[in-house]
Amino acid sequence: MAGKSPASQESLAPGIDGVFSDRLGFYFMESNVPGLSKVILNKLNMKDYGEYRAAVEGKTKRGAFRNYKEMFQKMEETFKFCVGCNKISEHLSEGQTLKRCVKCLNVYYCTKECQKKNWPQHKMFCKMLRLVAVDRLVEWLMFTGREKTAKRPLNSNSEHLTHGDLPFPTEKWTRPQGEVKGWDDWLAMQGDLTPRLDAVVSSSNMGVLWTNVSRPRPEDADLRQSVWRIESEFLSRALTVGMAMRLFCLNPWSKPITIHLVGAGLTETMGARLTDFDELDRMYPGHQGIEVVMVGPEVVDGPIMRTPLTSFGPKTKTYISAYKGLYHQFYEEFVETKEAAKPDLVIGFHPGFHATQGLREGWLPSLLLLRDFNIPSFFSVFNEMELSSSLQILLELEMNITGSGPNPFASQKPEAVQSSPNNPPSYCNSHFLCFQGLLEQEQFQPTDNYKTLWTV
Repeated sequence: MAGKSPASQESLAPGIDGVFSDRLGFYFMESNVPGLSKVILNKLNMKDYGEYRAAVEGKTKRGAFRNYKEMFQKMEETFKFCVGCNKISEHLSEGQTLKRCVKCLNVYYCTKECQKKNWPQHKMFCKMLRLVAVDRLVEWLMFTGREKTAKRPLNSNSEHLTHGDLPFPTEKWTRPQGEVKGWDDWLAMQGDLTPRLDAVVSSSNMGVLWTNVSRPRPEDADLRQSVWRIESEFLSRALTVGMAMRLFCLNPWSKPITIHLVGAGLTETMGARLTDFDELDRMYPGHQGIEVVMVGPEVVDGPIMRTPLTSFGPKTKTYISAYKGLYHQFYEEFVETKEAAKPDLVIGFHPGFHATQGLREGWLPSLLLLRDFNIPSFFSVFNEMELSSSLQILLELEMNITGSGPNPFASQKPEAVQSSPNNPPSYCNSHFLCFQGLLEQEQFQPTDNYKTLWTV
């Protein structure tokens, strides 16, 4: 079966009828740039989509590269296609090659004609895409710094690397959490970040990175800004959780708080550590215990994969556990059997339930569970378009929406879609919406132009 063409094609470009978010990503790549998903698998030395999934879930080694230079080169080649005509290298005419924009070093063109035709669109995003390209590389330090012990790099002749570069340590909060309204307030408590940023910029890992990538090393000032943007994305998750607790008036000083993080995936759990939400301990010093249970079909195996608590967590410490599967399954298996505590709050980072009918299998039962059990719920989204679409879906499900708007702790790191970079950037946790329970019937007044996206 594996050798037949239909099975092979399905493994390269998965459909949209599953519950895995990266299936949607591969589908979008293939529909926008035909052949790009196959390029990615080939450059990462993976034979099919199943091997890719196993690698990102930590079941197998992620690729097989001889050294860092080869690894970074192959990763860069997964971004090589003409943004003017969407052709990959294999589809170019004889003598044509893909050449990178010299300003952003992020997009490629096959001819000067394609570049000239695409310039009116690209010039609006060129400066931003330069930041995206730098951040994409510097973000590698988030994972090199998450090893418990220093390891030799892929080239065994190299020296040992230092570790622990990112995320850099943060200070105790000197103001009550209710007074910290956004990044400016948070930064005011941190003092001068320059020594912490410089430590990352001058680290061994940063040196290894720019020695092995196929582009010049940016100025230190630019690297410091990149490090801060990546740190902000990491911190954004914990600070957003704290904001959600405040919005729903949860008091962790009066009792332990249980938070279920639904739809958790690669971003939250790849390389995750037991200390990833320690900023909550600084936000609520001396609390009675906070537990964060990460639940999702794409949860990556690691130290957080441990049994959830049944009742009280350790005082003053945030406890992280995880479950690989859909949320309504977790609720039936653990919460209803009292093997896990009931949630005081449910949070979802970028659920994506607006994007495709294929995700209905995973999200619809969970959303109805949250509504019918009257559970305080808070979701973040990438941009205003996703916010609008998500609010429409929740309204159709007759959710009692209690608030929405820009997130004051949105990530500062711009995100670009790999197969469609010349578009406005998105930012992790950019906007939020929150809801609880069922909307009163007299408040639910659908309009004539309402489009039904779900079948309940």
